[in-house]
Amino acid sequence: MCRSLIAVVLALFVLVPGAAAQSVVLHVGTLYAVPGEEPIKEATVIVVDGRIAKVVSAYRSLEDLDMSPDTRVIDLKGSFVTPGLIDCHTHLTGQSLPSAERMRRALQETEAYAAIDGTVYARRTLMAGFTSVRNVGSGGQTALALRDRINSGMIEGPRMYVSGPAVSVTGGHGDRTNAFSPVLRPAQGAETAPSDGVAEVRKAVRARVREGVDLIKITATGGVLSMTAAGVEQQFFDDELESIVEAANMMGRKVAAHAHGAGGIKAALRAGVDSIEHGSYLDDEAIELFVETGAYLVPTIHAGKYVAGKAEEPGFYPEAIRAKAEAVGPLIQDAFGRAYKGGVKIAFGTDVGVGEHGTNALEFVYMHEAGMTPVDCLKSATVNAADLIGVSDDLGTIEVGKYADLIAMERDPMGDVGAYQEVWFVMKGGVVFKGE
Repeated sequence: MCRSLIAVVLALFVLVPGAAAQSVVLHVGTLYAVPGEEPIKEATVIVVDGRIAKVVSAYRSLEDLDMSPDTRVIDLKGSFVTPGLIDCHTHLTGQSLPSAERMRRALQETEAYAAIDGTVYARRTLMAGFTSVRNVGSGGQTALALRDRINSGMIEGPRMYVSGPAVSVTGGHGDRTNAFSPVLRPAQGAETAPSDGVAEVRKAVRARVREGVDLIKITATGGVLSMTAAGVEQQFFDDELESIVEAANMMGRKVAAHAHGAGGIKAALRAGVDSIEHGSYLDDEAIELFVETGAYLVPTIHAGKYVAGKAEEPGFYPEAIRAKAEAVGPLIQDAFGRAYKGGVKIAFGTDVGVGEHGTNALEFVYMHEAGMTPVDCLKSATVNAADLIGVSDDLGTIEVGKYADLIAMERDPMGDVGAYQEVWFVMKGGVVFKGE
């Protein structure tokens, strides 16, 4: 009986989708193993149990490598290979919709629908070459469940580092009951409800940690896609911001701050947040604070372009949102350009879920248009993104001991950043999900 049970358990593991192969050898034409350093021409990458075991120059045979003749060999000799890309600002369980459909779903659908949608958007993201993401805002436990099922191998998708619902103020950006009749407002616990005052924001942070989040997301300022005409400036008081950061750090979590207005950006930076998302109205003083604190800017130009375009479509947004989208959307690319020139650390982020899932690589084009070099574009989505998340020991480069996350393109992204939109091969954790 015991042996039969063990056999069944082992069979289940074998049948799990995406189970990592024991050993794989890849022959790579041009390998950007460590973005920012010179590429390796005609490289051989050895993967064992989902991690990089060795990287050597020249194409090496299995015999030369002293490996079994039945070891899998993947031919990427005609391709340009980089580490798997990392998007630091996603919302994998949702997608922007016209206002009428958005309201219908809010009134008629539960979080179960969002969880199912997330399985589709997660796979689409992985197929686009993004092997890891920070998911900074999803309803309830949907993103946490999606993260765990991806990690188990049941669902195909990127590694997810999840914040859960953003910590927000009553009536501010992130309060999901805005514009609802009091009789329709759902009951909310501390892990989802808006928070006001030092005691409440501390409890909100701790409640999210209890749920299993990887980081804390806050709405330090008003936002574009919230049903409230509360502007896009600071919404938490300074002491609330400081308490959020203190509580998060005490619980071993970093803090990502949604922030558009200059005052809110600077208040969040002074409070010690690890990243500012969007940064639309940042000024010279904010740039100096970025450099002084070492915080990252996650630009999300992709979302700015998307909402500005949708603001021109009659009826897509209600007026409270349309006016903000029209005003804020066009500013993000210029703000990013000034931040980059000012020496601010940049981590790649798109805000897909606002823009369409799977189109993440458009952000490279927008960043390059604003003055970022191709090598810094790649660093922002690999080395820098891994550093911001706190996973540099595992991700961000193709080096010994790290996860075997690699993507391949037929064109050199150092010559054309548009190449990232044509990823034909995706490996995550030593498993091939696309290509060959």
